[in-house]
Amino acid sequence: MKIAIAGAGLSGRLLAFVLSSQGHQVSVFDPAPSMSSPVAAGWTAAGMLSPVAELESGDENVFQLGKRSLDLWANLVPRLSLPVELHFKGSLLVAHRGDEGAADRLVSLLRAKAPEHDQPQPLPRQELARLEPSIQGPSHTWLLANEGQIHTVQAMQALAASALNVQWHWNRPVTLLTPHTIHTGTEKHTFDWVFDTRGVGARDKPMHNHAELSCQNVRGVRGEIFWVQAPGVSLHRPIRLLHPRYRVYIVPRAPDTIVVGASEIESEDRSPVSVRTTVELLAAAHSILPEIAEGRIIHSEVNLRPALADNFPRIETEPGLTRINGLFRHGWLIAPAMVENALKSVFSADFSLLQV
Repeated sequence: MKIAIAGAGLSGRLLAFVLSSQGHQVSVFDPAPSMSSPVAAGWTAAGMLSPVAELESGDENVFQLGKRSLDLWANLVPRLSLPVELHFKGSLLVAHRGDEGAADRLVSLLRAKAPEHDQPQPLPRQELARLEPSIQGPSHTWLLANEGQIHTVQAMQALAASALNVQWHWNRPVTLLTPHTIHTGTEKHTFDWVFDTRGVGARDKPMHNHAELSCQNVRGVRGEIFWVQAPGVSLHRPIRLLHPRYRVYIVPRAPDTIVVGASEIESEDRSPVSVRTTVELLAAAHSILPEIAEGRIIHSEVNLRPALADNFPRIETEPGLTRINGLFRHGWLIAPAMVENALKSVFSADFSLLQV
């Protein structure tokens, strides 16, 4: 088939890799100037693969998509032409003394929603010291054993490099998208099928009904991260600091980088990270990892996650067109399973990414 993909973010690159591997003729259109330009939200994410932790804001569907995607990532990453850091060592929930109320509410919520074998497990201090000797300060810790992490920048690069014989049309924003057809400015391109994975860019017109569930009725949710180079810090799994006012995640990246970020901010502001955010996030990270004080801030970044009115992902398919949107803060967690389900709606109900 002759297939077009609008948007070269995470979902677009997954589609390009899978469809080109099947022998389809694939063209990708994106407004970014090049393959390595960090424009899409997928570049900015920390890459936590946390189906249980995301039950805080997700539903059973998001949980099942996440569990399926863990298997898909384990199958996809070894097939990529560039190395990608992927680990399944679990993740940690931590809380300071005085924040027990907020922590207990979240842990109770996760225990009510998660299956028995995925339950948060209290971690004694001696065991925490053995697993993560650099963590100091929290009085309460829980282990989510069946979770992981992926290096998002490596994966974005590897997915594009591994999508062989794909025509990449950079600096080509899609101005109109209809079944079988993509318009870029005055040019019209016709295909057997079109996939729309533009995220916030799929909002072709102003929103009039903010409650409407549609892949085109999308808003941006601001996310902010820092990269801290900290050679002396030993960290092996992601951490979520539970706080009454905000959530902070701390994620290790080889060889010596720590990613610090905030989960979500209801704003479409793309301006640089504020002083307040900088102080709060890095102070929170320092309260868990004191050794990070000697690290160096080597990068900060802001991006917009695409979210629909209910904050849940959505696939819409009609003859000649499939839209994928609303992955919100769950992008890296659920994208492989979302792509798999989208391809099932086009090709066959028994389609599997494990068999590509």
